[in-house]
Parts: sequence; structure tokens; C-alpha cells
Amino acid sequence: MPIDDRPFRWRSIAAPAFGPTLLFTIGEGAIMPLIPALALRVGADLSGAGVVAAMLLVGVLIGDVPAGWIVGRIGERIAMLGASALAALGIGLALLAPTAVVLGLGMTVLGIAAAVFGLARHALLTSVVPAAFRARALSTLGGTFRLGLFLGPFAAAALVAATGDVGAVLWFALLMCGLVALSLVTLPDPERILHHRSTPDGGGQSPAGVFRTIGERRGVLARLGAAALVVSALRAVRQVILPLWAVSIGLGEAETALIIGIAAGVDVALFYLGGWLMDRFGRLYTAVPSMIGLGLGLIGLALSDLSTDPVPWFVAVAVWLSLANGIGAGILMTMGSDLAGRTNPAPFLGAWRFVMDSGSAGAPLALAGITALGGIAVAAGVFGVVGLIGAGMLGYYIPRQLPGAE
Repeated sequence: MPIDDRPFRWRSIAAPAFGPTLLFTIGEGAIMPLIPALALRVGADLSGAGVVAAMLLVGVLIGDVPAGWIVGRIGERIAMLGASALAALGIGLALLAPTAVVLGLGMTVLGIAAAVFGLARHALLTSVVPAAFRARALSTLGGTFRLGLFLGPFAAAALVAATGDVGAVLWFALLMCGLVALSLVTLPDPERILHHRSTPDGGGQSPAGVFRTIGERRGVLARLGAAALVVSALRAVRQVILPLWAVSIGLGEAETALIIGIAAGVDVALFYLGGWLMDRFGRLYTAVPSMIGLGLGLIGLALSDLSTDPVPWFVAVAVWLSLANGIGAGILMTMGSDLAGRTNPAPFLGAWRFVMDSGSAGAPLALAGITALGGIAVAAGVFGVVGLIGAGMLGYYIPRQLPGAE
């Protein structure tokens, strides 16, 4: 029976599909706002702290290269178990780091693990969820990431306030890795629940590598992939610039984690609405407003540098950026799934994520460079303009028809 003709029930996959992802991202979300503080603790300056924070996203880009091949070869559950172990290794390096270089290496390893973990779940939902539910499923996956990024900073704030040591957050993230592995072993496998294999049967044919897939699908990746790259760049800048801005205006570590956690709550609240709009009206109706909002928010952050009381501006902009980001939850994963083949989507999704994660990895490094040359306010303004350009690209390239429409 074709996938789209099978009865689909959310409750059959909710816990096994989204539970391990939530645990993984809670640990990651606890670390991310405090990477600059961890870097400053081992001797980095402000621009150096930005580079260390960017290494997490560089690791994601590196991990995208083998991720599609790995998932297509060994399956999503085993890939996620391996990614959990690799994440624990990266966090262990960060715990023992005597210098910013070693801390950056640990963040790179954590990013590689996050790439494999994320692609495994993305590939499975692409294969087993009917097209009519696809945007809602993937926006729910995106919302699960956002929920983790919402809960993680609150856990980090509580730990730092209780212990006075920012390093306690790394121990918490290690605990989350263990819980992820436990959940993967004990919860039912979604593939078996839905009686579907996301990898091809037989034939002895190895999954295509990421660069071969990029070559085969270069036309669509040059168009929609370029637009996706800009989206991911703005999202990455948002994640990195808010902790850096907090450091620059003198906010403490616990206050920073708390403000970013509150703002992340807006992300969580909007994810299903974004998916419903995409399934009902089309991908265009969340992608373009989301990018316009991100661009205007970063421009507003730059202008807040003129304020004599920057903290209220920082809180307002953090919430605004989360509002803009939340309405676009799942848009990049949904666009990738629309373009991927139904059988063994992992190779194309690996290529898609490599292209878009190039923006995620490169933008924070560019942010660090612009910050070193012209200051953090100039960097925010530059990327705000890039966001408005990205909105125009999405408006031009995204198809108006829904998948499967005549």
C-alpha cells in the first residue's frame, strides 16, 4: 500500500520519533548560550569566543558530509546511538579543555554528532509521513528542537545559579546523552511501527555520497539551496549573536541563559501554526515572513547600540527574533523533504543539509570577523540586510503549488 494511502496516527510515532530528539536538544540547548562564557573562562577574547561558538556549526557542516551515507547504510536508530556516543566525547573534551582551541575541538565533535542525529530523524519522517501531513510532522520536529533549546537554557541558568560554575552545564549535557541512548534502546522503533524501511532493500548498492548527490541535483540546489543557505545563515547568526551581545552589555551568565530561554518559548509556541500554514497554503507563506522578521530584528539589535539602557532592547529583540524564527519552524526540513526521493531520501537530505549548513557554519565565522573589524553592532546590521535579501530569494524561488497538487 502506498505511504499516502495508509492511515496515519500521530500517537503511533510521537514518543519514539520526537522523544530522543527532545532529550538531545535539551543538552545542546543548555550548552549553546554559554559557549562564549566557557571560551572566556579559558582565555579567549570576545571575537575568539565567537569563533569557538561557531565551531559547533562548523562541526555540523563536517558531519553533513558522511551523515547521509551513514544513515542510508546502517539505519537511523543505530546512527542516532552512535551520534549520542560521539556527542558525549565532544562534551568530555570541553570539560577537560585547558585552552580555547581544545574547547573549540570539543564543540566541533558535538556538531558532527548533531548532524548525524538530525539527519537520521529527518530521513525517517520524510519516508514514513504522508505528504499531506509532511509540513506538520517536520515543523513538529523543528518544534521539538526549539523546545529543547527552550528548556536547555533554563536548566543551564538553574545549574549556574546553584553551583556558581558554568562547567556544571557540561555535566548536565553528558547526562542528557546517556538518557538519549537509553530512550533509543527502550522505545519502539518508528520504522517497525509503520512497517516501512527508509533504506533500499537489496541490490548491494551503497548510498550515494553527499558530493555526488550535489552534482546530480546541482540545479535545484543552486536555486532553492542558495535560498536555504541564507535562511540557515540568519538562524545561526541569531543563535550566536544574542549570547555575544549579552556579554558586550555586561549581562551575567545566568541572566543571559534566562533571557534566551524565555525568548525560545516563543519559538516553541508557534511551531505547529507554521506547519499548518505550510500544509494548508504553501511553503511561501511562512518562509518569507520569517526571513523578513529575522532581518528587521537584527537591524533593530544594531540600532539598540545607540540606547543608554540596552537591556530592555536586548530582551525585546530576542523575543522578536524568536517570533520570526518560530513561524518558520520546519521550513528548511520541509523544503528538503519535498525535493528528496521517497525511497532512501538520506543521500539527498545529506546534500541539502550540507548546502544549508554551509550558511550555518560560515555566517558565525563571518560574524566574528565583522565584529573584530567594525564591532558587534555593525555585524548585526550587515546580517539584517542579508536577511531581507534572503526573503526576496525565497519569494522568487519557492514553488507556489503544494506537493502533489495538480
